[in-house]
Amino acid sequence: MLRSNESLFKNEDSLDPEWLPKNLPYREMQHHHIANMIKPLIQGRTGRNCLISGAPGIGKTAAVRLVLKELEESTNVDMPDVSVLYVNCWQKNTTYKIFVELCEQLGYRFTQNKNTEDLFKIIQNIVNKKAVVFAFDEVDKVDDVDFLYQIFTDVLKKTIVMITNHPEWYAQVDTRIRSRLLPETISFSPYSNEEVEGILKERIGFAFHDNTIEDEALKSIVDKTVQAADLRTGLYLLREAALAAEDSGSKRVLAEHAQKAVGKLTDMSIKPKEDLSVDARFILELIKQQSEGKIGDLFRLYQETGGDMNYKTFQRRVDKLAQGGYITAKKVIGGKDGTTTIVSELNKSLTEF
Repeated sequence: MLRSNESLFKNEDSLDPEWLPKNLPYREMQHHHIANMIKPLIQGRTGRNCLISGAPGIGKTAAVRLVLKELEESTNVDMPDVSVLYVNCWQKNTTYKIFVELCEQLGYRFTQNKNTEDLFKIIQNIVNKKAVVFAFDEVDKVDDVDFLYQIFTDVLKKTIVMITNHPEWYAQVDTRIRSRLLPETISFSPYSNEEVEGILKERIGFAFHDNTIEDEALKSIVDKTVQAADLRTGLYLLREAALAAEDSGSKRVLAEHAQKAVGKLTDMSIKPKEDLSVDARFILELIKQQSEGKIGDLFRLYQETGGDMNYKTFQRRVDKLAQGGYITAKKVIGGKDGTTTIVSELNKSLTEF
């Protein structure tokens, strides 16, 4: 039995999705490609732009953050001064909000009562004295792309990194921006079963003391992670299984502890509607009314019942509901109606509280 002053964990932080190892297994090629986009800045020239795409939870953000971390740590007196700016566009989804965030990261806090143009002039004045990397994560969540045009046009030495789960988003961006940015596409393919197991075993080495996790427990966690196609699931399950083992006083993580963690993950997928914004709840109620249908029909129903957002914003709200586990949104390509999205509610037990 585990004594009260003992723990299975050696470094629990290494199971946090935000924790960065020194190297990302199986992502070395993409890591070097991203670094090469930024390399001209270090040589005193303007950098190259890139669009990083792939499914959630397969290392896109981690690869970018690792390159940016290396850039910050390798700065020396012989290198040009390079600023590193990272924005999550799910949280900052308008040009104004993005510019406020950039000002704050650059150390300028007096953003109250300033309009979008004022904020950009502040950014421009600061970064044009140096080189800068702009990283925009979940860029497909933005309501407008004016910030991309302004940055490309008026910032001198820069690299713009755009990260998205939906590479088709960029094809819909205004031509005046696409014709200027001309980003290189860096694709991340899903991890294979063997790669998932390899990554989780490496994290186990960082997180736990030797011989902590039983083979059967690890297999259960690997299988669930492969099924979810999201490495973050595996990290969550490793932590929860170890906590379950500690709660029972066990010195090892057994299959029963892994199954308990998997059950907790299932419970967490049931999300209350109260977590949603008012407009998202409104759309969810409309989806429940029609049960299943095309997104275009749903948008017309939304307009007829008083909704006032445009189609593009409406589409993003539907995507967010699907990513949050409230609905399903399945893209159908090449049917009689061309490419469309079929939207349907989940089992009522998942959406009614």
